[in-house]
Amino acid sequence: MTAGGTPQVTPIVALDVADRAAAETLVTTLGPSCDFYKVGLELFSAEGPAMVSWLRSAGKRVFVDLKLHDIPNTVRGAARSVARAGASLLTVHAVGGEAMISAAVAGAAEGGLADGESAGCGILAVTVLTSLDGATVGATWGRPPVDVTTEVVRLAGAAVAGGAAGVVCSGHELAALRGAYGDRLGYLVPGLRLAGGASHDQQRVMTPGAAAAAGATWLVLGRAVTAAPDPVAALQAVQGDVALALGSQVA
Repeated sequence: MTAGGTPQVTPIVALDVADRAAAETLVTTLGPSCDFYKVGLELFSAEGPAMVSWLRSAGKRVFVDLKLHDIPNTVRGAARSVARAGASLLTVHAVGGEAMISAAVAGAAEGGLADGESAGCGILAVTVLTSLDGATVGATWGRPPVDVTTEVVRLAGAAVAGGAAGVVCSGHELAALRGAYGDRLGYLVPGLRLAGGASHDQQRVMTPGAAAAAGATWLVLGRAVTAAPDPVAALQAVQGDVALALGSQVA
C-alpha cells in the first residue's frame, strides 16, 4: 500500500530472450521506463547468474523465474545461489510442498547480499501455470477436470505455511486468494494482455488494469511489451491502464 492507502502495483518486464546481447538491447531500449526485469529459464540457462549481476549493476531489480521443484536441500542451495547473485524474487513450485518452500526461503535468506544493498530475495510459489486450464490440470494429475481457483487457493496454503513472500497466479484467482489470505501474501500475475491483444499460449489471461484492480502486487509483462513495435509506448500503455484502474500512479 502507498501512504494514502492505494495499492502499489509493480510492473516487471520479461526478458524472454535467448542471450545477454538481446537482453541488453531490450533493457537499453526501455531505459528508465523500467527498473524491474524477469530472467527466466531460457536466459538464465544461457547466461547464468552473471545476467542477474549485470542487471543489478545497471540499477535494476531482478525476478528470477526458475520454478524450482526438487528435494528441499537442493532447492535451498539453488535459492542461496540465486539470492547471492542479487535477485529480488525467485519462484519455486507450490506442489513441492511446505518443506521445500521453507527450504527455499531459508536458502534465499542465507544468500542475501552481504553489502547491505539488498532487502533480500523473496520466494514466490507458483500455483497453477496460466497456460493450463481445469481439464488439462485434471488430466495431468490423473483426476477429472478440476476447479482451477480451488486448486490455486489450496496450493497457496502451502506458500503461507512455508513462509513464502507470495504466489504466482492468474488474475482470475486474485479475488479468491485475497479473500483467503489477504495481505499475508504478495500476488504476482503473468499472462497479461492489453485489450485486443493475442493470448498466444496462455489460457487464463487478463488485462493489466483488471489485474491491478483485483489486487495484484506485481505484473509480469511479456510479449505485450517486448514484441510491440515500440516497447516504450507499450509499457506506457500498460502503466496508463493500471493507473486508470487504480486512480493513481503505479510504483
